[in-house]
Amino acid sequence: MSQSNAVGGNFHRRLSLFDATMLVAGTMIGSGIFIVSSDIARDVGSSGWLLVVWVLTGVMTLIGALSYAELAAMMPQAGGQYIFLREAYSPLWGFLYGWTCFTVIQTGSIAAVAVAFAKFLGVLVPELGTDHTLFAIRDLNWTITFPVPWMEEPLTFFERKHFTITSGQFVAVVIVALLTGLNCRGVQEGKWIQNIFTILKTAALVLLIVIGVTSAFSAEAHQRNFSDLWSGITDTSRYAEVLKFGQFPWLTILLVVCAAMVGSLFSADAWNNVTFIAGEMKEPKRDLPRSLALGTVVVIALYIVANYAYLSALPLHGNQAEIEKLEADRANLAGAMSNPTADPRFVEIEKKLAYARGIDQAKEDRVGTAIFQRVSPTLGVAFMAIAIMVSTFGCVNGMILMGARLYYAMAQDRLFFSSAGALNERGVPAIGLILQGVWSILLIFSGSYNDLLDYVIFAVLFFYVLTVTGLFVLRRKLPNVDRPYRAIGYPILPFLYVIMCVVIMLALLFVKPVYSWPSFLLVVSGIPIYFLWRGRPEQAD
Repeated sequence: MSQSNAVGGNFHRRLSLFDATMLVAGTMIGSGIFIVSSDIARDVGSSGWLLVVWVLTGVMTLIGALSYAELAAMMPQAGGQYIFLREAYSPLWGFLYGWTCFTVIQTGSIAAVAVAFAKFLGVLVPELGTDHTLFAIRDLNWTITFPVPWMEEPLTFFERKHFTITSGQFVAVVIVALLTGLNCRGVQEGKWIQNIFTILKTAALVLLIVIGVTSAFSAEAHQRNFSDLWSGITDTSRYAEVLKFGQFPWLTILLVVCAAMVGSLFSADAWNNVTFIAGEMKEPKRDLPRSLALGTVVVIALYIVANYAYLSALPLHGNQAEIEKLEADRANLAGAMSNPTADPRFVEIEKKLAYARGIDQAKEDRVGTAIFQRVSPTLGVAFMAIAIMVSTFGCVNGMILMGARLYYAMAQDRLFFSSAGALNERGVPAIGLILQGVWSILLIFSGSYNDLLDYVIFAVLFFYVLTVTGLFVLRRKLPNVDRPYRAIGYPILPFLYVIMCVVIMLALLFVKPVYSWPSFLLVVSGIPIYFLWRGRPEQAD
């Protein structure tokens, strides 16, 4: 399990337990927690099931992190999960993980979160947002489909009706380029950016929770949401959609919950990235397991409490009749004056409208914004936009910092460009950072990053299953290797994690095949690439 030194220097061990914990929390908290509860509410239709989705996500994340902690303490090397898969199975499986990360998981996430930053910047400066189109090609009608046995119509793998370039995409490019450049200057710079922005975004999330249970609290919404926790799931469009697959009510509900967890799992993802930077931690065997546990526990606790705050301030279901009435009143008032936002009547309508939309009809799914609008419509929108910009900026920084260490480890095994395995004079894999940044920028301009992220949820779960199963493999394969930390609840909890992931994967094959099959094909496409790469001449780059 050795890892050779890179050409041009060694990693600088400058990351403490606090730094690593900030990396875990900072990459987990992006924009998702402020948005995805709206989509989940539409899927599950009840406040009880909304909370169940988040609790299950929390349980899975924590068990996964505790299982990874044993592997991280056992093999504290740059590359993390790539190393775990390589040692448990073979270099092929490590490569397939790295291949998927570089093509979509890591770079696609960087692209999508950077664009999310630009989207919320557009709330404050519309000319810099993703709605400000600079260039467009219409009527493309590009479609790629393939048949799936149990579906009447072919599955659409790719569809593009138009191609646009927006101001927001250029803003996203600047963010990726800026943070890539700063991280090329050394891990010290990257960690300070991460620490500052993680503290700020955590404070913003805590403030949202406090506002939700105090100033924005609604006794009416709280009573409606918690007096009947469970009814409503059978009335959702998602339930009707999957009814044909679930011959029993409990099976249909299981499929609905699994489908709803896609958003919450993505919102709680990226906790594993901290394993990539083990080579730069001061005490990796001691601090890696602790940072995984601390970071995930804090974030998951905040996520669950945030959803309680949503349910305390807003009804789960919007009132369509009330929404239409208030929108008409707002339009009439806006047409009668030049500056309606300064009128107290307009402010009151905005407050009522945020409440009337509820969680499942929140404007553009921005539930977090709706909480602040209940207190101050104008300032609430601006504050939430700034909070999400801070959150996404820190998230992009963490993913950029840690991702390049994965490609470094692959390059050390001659499974990636050899230049990515070299460290610059500041002890960071600058070429790997640049390659990652360039590909992320290409994905930003392609406009397909959101589609790609939807497609890879199956692959993400697949590699989580493979890695946690690797814990069992390595207990038998390498029984005498020093294990400073042993997974809590082994073998029951790791086995439970594998079962939960497999159930969700099987459910997605039926409920959301558009997410599953492309993901499978993406992973499989790495197999010929692996053999081509392994067969390169020794000096090939």
